Amino acid sequence: METVLLDTPSGIDARLAWDPRVSEHDRRRVLSRELVSERLGIDAKTVRVEREAPTVFGHHTQLFAELDGAELPLQIRTTSFRAATIVAVADPGITIGIDLRDSHLDKLEAQEMHRHSHLWDGSSEADFLRHWVHVKAVIAADGRGTRVRPEAVRLDTGLNRGWIPDRPARYNIADVSRNGFLITIAYAQPAA
Repeated sequence: METVLLDTPSGIDARLAWDPRVSEHDRRRVLSRELVSERLGIDAKTVRVEREAPTVFGHHTQLFAELDGAELPLQIRTTSFRAATIVAVADPGITIGIDLRDSHLDKLEAQEMHRHSHLWDGSSEADFLRHWVHVKAVIAADGRGTRVRPEAVRLDTGLNRGWIPDRPARYNIADVSRNGFLITIAYAQPAA
């Protein structure tokens, strides 16, 4: 499995991996172990990665890392698209959401992007895709998932900040695209 370390904002480490022969589940766990062990300077074999138990039906569980039976104070976020996976590990208190796509849209994806977009007529497919990846990262950071409609997300004109009007949170947006994949991280640092 090939992996690439991404150029991420301070307090966040992320890796991209792709391999159609490796399951999404395995890619997520391998990348999580690698990132946690690199961050802490320990052997990856000593890191145990688990999935939190769902609290309610439809709850999207997150991975967490343990060392010697104690949960580590790091946040792990993952996303996958086709045979590619990204795992991000963030310092405590950083709110983070990630989204990943490639430039090969199928017809249904393109229709969904256009239906929920605020972009003007005449925008290119690349504009719609870049906008969509940013919107989906903000939704992931918000944490409510499908309860937030994509058209509710607002982005500034430079696509560097995003928010959802019914919440006070404002997210910085980092484009960390790599190797033909469009990758966006939406994040908010803890309040000082």
